[in-house]
Amino acid sequence: MTDKKKPKEPRKQVVGLLGVGLDSDGHKRITKSEEFLLIGGSEDTHENMQEIAIRFAESLRDRGKRLDEASVEEVIDLLNDASDH
Repeated sequence: MTDKKKPKEPRKQVVGLLGVGLDSDGHKRITKSEEFLLIGGSEDTHENMQEIAIRFAESLRDRGKRLDEASVEEVIDLLNDASDH
């Protein structure tokens, strides 16, 4: 008898998040952090994306994790929480 094991599926992980502001006032804005790359948007939109990125990073650190250590579901939850403020 041969014991065939299913190959283990690779763990899904988030390695980075991209924020894109679709409105514009003619300025080019780029913000890069450990977790995010934020591009575009008006001053207000870009600032809002930055605030969400900061809240997300703080929540992740509060859990003692890096982005690549968090599950996809956890990343989604943290991002939703950071966006709700």
